[in-house]
Amino acid sequence: MTVVNQEQFVEIGIAGERYAFRIQDIREIIKMQQITEIPNSKPYLLGVFNLRGTVAPAVSLRKRFGLPEIPFTNSSRIVIVNDGDAMVGLIVDQVYQVTSFREIQPPPERIGGLENRYVAGIGKTGDGLVSLLKLERIMYDDIIHR
Repeated sequence: MTVVNQEQFVEIGIAGERYAFRIQDIREIIKMQQITEIPNSKPYLLGVFNLRGTVAPAVSLRKRFGLPEIPFTNSSRIVIVNDGDAMVGLIVDQVYQVTSFREIQPPPERIGGLENRYVAGIGKTGDGLVSLLKLERIMYDDIIHR
């Protein structure tokens, strides 16, 4: 089944693959900041960082997806999303562009190691396929407890 959608998305890169978040889920995108580790936290919670006077958690999407961590590069970014009244930083390898998809299909039953619990659909672009991420599953599949 094909779904036509003109919603806008922010396309990001993690480990050479393309993913996207709905643009309305994103507060802002910033360059990497100094992250202070928190002992005994989940492996994908890298720590906290200072966002203009507010302490925010930093979550590695690489680790969240079970991928090996790599050193940050000049392309690494923190995608700031809202979590109720708080902000959370999702660390990605790079941010590509704002885009929309003329066609979005449901995800296959199983997508590599991600299964489909994090993937809401697959968007088609001229460059290939982009997995549309479910922010609520990334946030609440045991990484950050309110």
